[in-house]
Amino acid sequence: MKQLLKGNEAFAEAAVRAGCEGFFGYPITPSTEFLEYMARRMPELGRAFVQAESEVAAINMVYGAACTGKRVMTASSSPGVSLMMEGISYIAGTEVPVVIVNVMRGGPGLGNIAPSQGDYNQMVKGGGHGDYFPLVLAPASVQEAVDYISLAFDLAEKYRSIVNIVVDGNIGQMMEPAELPPMRALPTEYPDWAITGAEGRPAQSLSSIYIDPHDEEVTNIRLLRRWMEIEKNEVRYKEYYMDDAEIVVIGFGTAGRVASSAVREAREEGIKVGLFRPITLAPFPKKEIAAIAERAKRILVVEMNTGMMLDDVNLAVEGRIPVEFYGRLGGVTPFPDEIMDEIKRVAANDAPVNGNNRTLWLDRLEKIVEGGK
Repeated sequence: MKQLLKGNEAFAEAAVRAGCEGFFGYPITPSTEFLEYMARRMPELGRAFVQAESEVAAINMVYGAACTGKRVMTASSSPGVSLMMEGISYIAGTEVPVVIVNVMRGGPGLGNIAPSQGDYNQMVKGGGHGDYFPLVLAPASVQEAVDYISLAFDLAEKYRSIVNIVVDGNIGQMMEPAELPPMRALPTEYPDWAITGAEGRPAQSLSSIYIDPHDEEVTNIRLLRRWMEIEKNEVRYKEYYMDDAEIVVIGFGTAGRVASSAVREAREEGIKVGLFRPITLAPFPKKEIAAIAERAKRILVVEMNTGMMLDDVNLAVEGRIPVEFYGRLGGVTPFPDEIMDEIKRVAANDAPVNGNNRTLWLDRLEKIVEGGK
């Protein structure tokens, strides 16, 4: 049965129902409702909740709890996640499963509390020091947020990996109908690697410290092999109107959702345009986008940042067709009519545009901003 749910609260309840046994966090807008909901819900069920003294403390609590093999997580927003990066790298090096939700806001710096996708590189490319590879899921609705949090825990356990879920403040704050899953029973047994006490067995430990470079290299090789398996098996995406699309719009999260309205309108006007929406930003659907470049004429990337995913699209396309870009910055969400204007411009213009050159887009954006849109 569907209910009218707020994004952050739906996220949190879905995590509870997916078997989350420990939540550790610190309040920060626009993710605070997640923590507030867990502050009430987790104690009701006899599960662990701690509001830490800082994001640095919170992520290290997550780290320690994850070593027990139980499902644990945190949720924060952009500057808060930045503070967590050292601990996140420790978690990756120790190879324990953790889920991290980032409800992104405008930046850099403290920026503002408006929705943004400016954390793409931080979340997708690792963020912390060293060689590691987090999985990254990008929901575009409250229902997808509910669905993907259970998936995130499953993937984290399957690969002993960090799984990041990235949404922007729109999805965290919006209310829309969604259906929650049933409550999952908590496990009674935990993995062999988990620190559960040494009664009846030899003592063991978990650590990210490898003093001997040889041992560190062996660990890095193991992480890379695991990531290559993830790249092979866990790419996810959604396609709309792609059968005969000559122009393909690529966008994730809210940007992809807004673009879908523009694509439908353009279709009604006879423009052969489709939408490709990555669900996994890491592993990135590069093979699928490379295949699009074999059959489409042009690509339009839409983001709420300066074109961070654009770089990954360009790498996949390898210059075979023009890749153009439209982005809004600083916490501004594009409207469907803006993307519709871009689709029409791309459809009318046969001159190739270098997707790496953001000058033409920036010139257009400055005119929009000056016009007060």
